[in-house]
Amino acid sequence: QVQLVESGGGLVQPGGSLRLSCAASGSFYTMGWYRRAPGKQRELVAIITRGGSTTYEDSVKGRFTIHRDNAKNTVDLQMNSLKPEDTAVYVCYAGGTGVDYWGKGTRVTVSS
Repeated sequence: QVQLVESGGGLVQPGGSLRLSCAASGSFYTMGWYRRAPGKQRELVAIITRGGSTTYEDSVKGRFTIHRDNAKNTVDLQMNSLKPEDTAVYVCYAGGTGVDYWGKGTRVTVSS
C-alpha cells in the first residue's frame, strides 16, 4: 500500500517561511504538492519529475521551490515570502503513470 507522509505545516506570519516534506513508500515519476484553500478547489502548487523538470502555479513562482531526492523518495517544498492567500491544506502528490496517490495533507496558516 502506497503511503505519503507529510510534515512541516504550521502557523507563520506574512513574509515568513516554511518547509514542507513528504516521504513516499515507493518511487514515482512525478511528485509534488497541491493545496486546498477554504472555499476553493484543489490546485496545483508545484510538481517535479524524476528528471527534475518542474511546474509551478503562477502565484508561487519566485517564492516557492520544490526539490526531490530520488534515492529517498522524498519531495520538499520550500515556501518563502508567504502570504495570507497561501493559507491552505497542502497535500503531497505522487504519480505520473496513470495512478495518482495523495497524502492526508498538512495545514499551513499564514496570519499575523
